[in-house]
Formats: sequence, structure tokens, C-alpha cells
Amino acid sequence: MNLSLTLTINGKRREIVLDDPRVTLLDLLRERLDLTGSKKGCDRGQCGACTILVHGQRINSCLALAISYDGASITTIEGLADGDALHPVQQAFIDHDGFQCGFCTPGQIMSAVGLIAEAQAGEDAERVREAMSGNICRCGAYKGITEAVLDAQAKISAGKERDAA
Repeated sequence: MNLSLTLTINGKRREIVLDDPRVTLLDLLRERLDLTGSKKGCDRGQCGACTILVHGQRINSCLALAISYDGASITTIEGLADGDALHPVQQAFIDHDGFQCGFCTPGQIMSAVGLIAEAQAGEDAERVREAMSGNICRCGAYKGITEAVLDAQAKISAGKERDAA
């Protein structure tokens, strides 16, 4: 039995045929669409390495059945940069050494982008740490991650204020 679905991934409309209704969004992205930025860490929704945005909201793609998201707009780490211009969160992670081995970094960045878009970041480091607690870094780069999120939040907010003026 083949199942058809349409997804908009990183701004590009994709027509997909699934031969198994149990395919997760993570496996679809990585194994069938060659978008390997989202990582398969625990495969149980506990580490956050597979975090992507669906309609701007953070989800663990390892827990999401692809067929359930027919018509969805999905953003992965591959869709953040605008050509050679990095997304402010990506740049902030570089500026603040928000990574070590890099395995969790795509999920951390996607979670941070979602957190900022959801207006949950604020200016409080503890609030950021709590909101990012679903993303685990085995290397312990949390200080740099928190600083990166706060810096990106400030820069994105300043940009919105300039645009509104």
C-alpha cells in the first residue's frame, strides 16, 4: 500500500510516496530526502537531536509519523541559512562556542530558533535553560548554548524593532 503526502520542506514543495505508514519524519528526512542535519540520537524523543520546526513549532521528528504531517511546512537545519548568510542563531552558536562535538548542534539550533519564534526566550538565562531542557548536549556546552540563544534573541528583537520603526 502506497501513501502519498505533500510537504513543504525548507520552502520547497515535495510530493512524497511512502510504502510504509510507520516512517517517521526523521527517517523520511534523513534516509529518503538526504537531509541529514537532523540527527538520530536516542530515537525516543529524549535527547532533542532530531528537533525540527513544523509550522514554526519545535517537534522531535523521531516521534512524528510522516503521514500525520501531510500538508505541513517543515524547516530543518538545512533551511535556516540564506545562501552564505547564516541565520542569527547559527552565527550566535559560532560566536559563543555553543558546540563541541557538534552532534547535538542542529537540534539545539532548531530548538533555539523555535524558542525565539515562540517568544519564550526572554532575557533570562534560567528561562532559556528550562525551555531548552529537551535538548541534551553530552559534551556539556550549555553555557555557550545559553549565551548564544540570549545573544540571538537580542539581535533578532533589535532587528524587529528597527523594521517596525
